[in-house]
Amino acid sequence: MDAPIAAAAGVEALASLLRGRRIVALTGAGCSTESGIPDYRGPGTRARARNPIQHREFLTKPEVRARYWARSLLGWPRFSSARPNPAHRALAELERDGHVLGLITQNVDRLHHDAGSVRVIELHGALSRVRCLDCGGMETRPDLQNRLLAINPDFSHTPTEWRPDGDAELPTEAVESFRVPACLRCGGTLKPDVVFFGDNVALPIVEEAFSLLEEGDALLVVGSSLAVYSGFRFVTRAAERHMPIALLNIGESRGDSLADVRVEASAGEVLPRLAERLARG
Repeated sequence: MDAPIAAAAGVEALASLLRGRRIVALTGAGCSTESGIPDYRGPGTRARARNPIQHREFLTKPEVRARYWARSLLGWPRFSSARPNPAHRALAELERDGHVLGLITQNVDRLHHDAGSVRVIELHGALSRVRCLDCGGMETRPDLQNRLLAINPDFSHTPTEWRPDGDAELPTEAVESFRVPACLRCGGTLKPDVVFFGDNVALPIVEEAFSLLEEGDALLVVGSSLAVYSGFRFVTRAAERHMPIALLNIGESRGDSLADVRVEASAGEVLPRLAERLARG
């Protein structure tokens, strides 16, 4: 793969590659950074280490669950107030116009839905839902926020850093007395309905995503380093099928060598212009 193309030339290169094809979009955190949601591996975050919640630790350690929910209590208002940016809206427009068949997203923010996208496969779930690990019961995250506040009325701290997964960085001593609510139905353990690091995407979701990919003629990757296999596997499948692959991302990506066109620019800058260009035919 040659050097990445900048935004201006990139719009034309993407349009030439994707025009007349049924596009499947694969989106990552870089699609939502312009909405104020930080990422794990973007240019602004690579310089500092991050320790995302690990699935096994959340399941087995009450102190890890307390730390997560304490941070989430502070981070949720900011995360839930994020709104779709021009990239989300452009992808929804591309779907309405018949250019994009659907989206496979690694994001858990539901901003694609808010922007008007219809066919969205959420690989890693959604933070707006909370699931009981014991009975499978569901609760909305806003409802849980009210319960978190009710049983921790004096919990007030200033985060040292906002985090990508809807929570905030806090010192250990700040969460030592934090109380975690239980499932309203059975008293069991609650977990955000997302795939933590070290967990696997549910097989039906993977199969649904591969099925969508099989319907398409081209793959457009937006805002993902593809470092996580759950997303990268769709790029390798597209390459095996000899589908044209377009990659729009800031910084290096695991899929660079497989891309037919690689544009290094913000999604919010390029995608609206791509939608306009494809609409003109």
